Amino acid sequence: MTDRFDRAYYDRYYGDEKTRVTSAEDTARLARFVVGYLEYLGVPVRSVLDVGCGIGLWQRALDALAPTASYTGLEVSAHIAKEQGWVHGSLARYRGPRADLVICQGVLQYIADHEIERSIENLARLTGGALYVEALTRSDWEQNAEQSVTDGAVHLRSGARYRTLRREAGFQACGGGLFLPRRSPIVLYELERGRDR
Repeated sequence: MTDRFDRAYYDRYYGDEKTRVTSAEDTARLARFVVGYLEYLGVPVRSVLDVGCGIGLWQRALDALAPTASYTGLEVSAHIAKEQGWVHGSLARYRGPRADLVICQGVLQYIADHEIERSIENLARLTGGALYVEALTRSDWEQNAEQSVTDGAVHLRSGARYRTLRREAGFQACGGGLFLPRRSPIVLYELERGRDR
């Protein structure tokens, strides 16, 4: 799987305006939401772990929003890790310290079935304050994704499967793709919490 994340992959999904899946502007807008919501909840962002950081769009956005936060980029692609200076490794096996904010955008669908549980358990271990997750589900692929610019050669799991794994790992949803560890002292009112269906 790691061999597929070569220069051609990053050129297609991040470089070419016609086929890219996201842009620096999109990521900056998302980062403003995430950091703003965490500020509202009282979750400090002093350290960030960006799992599957790719070309570093989150790092650029966070430089403006949380300039004093330490940033660690983790990338399974040897090519992009070397080019960008990220830590080369997989989510299932990474053994770094906890971070206030862990970002896992567009990564889980690439992880093989035999490593997905271990990867989500590791997210729980690594998350000190909050976790941001975006994962393509089977339903998203069929109903929501712009398939011409979305990589469909992934593990399309059900949303229920991810919710089960999230619950087992001890996360509570707080909306907008953000999750807090159940051990978090943050109080969420009922309508702020995501539903478990």
